[in-house]
Amino acid sequence: MQKITPFLWFDGKAEEAARFYVSIFRNSKIAGVTRYGEQGPGPKGSVMVVTFELDGQEFCALNGGPQFTFSPAVSFVVNCRTQQEVDVMWEKLSQDGEKQRCGWVKDKYGVSWQIVPSALLLIRNRRSDKRDTQWQTLQPRPRPPPPPRTRSSSSPAPSMRRVKTYGRRSPNPSA
Repeated sequence: MQKITPFLWFDGKAEEAARFYVSIFRNSKIAGVTRYGEQGPGPKGSVMVVTFELDGQEFCALNGGPQFTFSPAVSFVVNCRTQQEVDVMWEKLSQDGEKQRCGWVKDKYGVSWQIVPSALLLIRNRRSDKRDTQWQTLQPRPRPPPPPRTRSSSSPAPSMRRVKTYGRRSPNPSA
């Protein structure tokens, strides 16, 4: 069991959505379906929760009702190795959904997906690594601490020296 599992809230289409997603991703399956009993709150025998895997990642889908809907504030990133895989994912996930800019797709259930070529991530990471290296070279090197000062017996301690004010009155009347 994985530590974190995405839990998706649907309005009566949890099983349909899970089957749709399983049909798109390799290494995917419906792991289980739990149905409402006599106690409800849904009709007896209707789907309550569907557990499924997409490319080995566990998900849960709940038929929770119309109270909540999906938003692009949460999306799933699909890393694709080839342009062909990008094109396939783009077309399948956008079927009856909405194609958006920069690799974003909202599927027919309202779930947002980002279709990303892995090569793009590699380039970004290389640039990031290079920037980190450049940043490290631009950082000032720590300076060694200054040597301890020695006071001569004839000069007062630094905090006791008089400061000349050049025409301004000192806030300290004894100065």
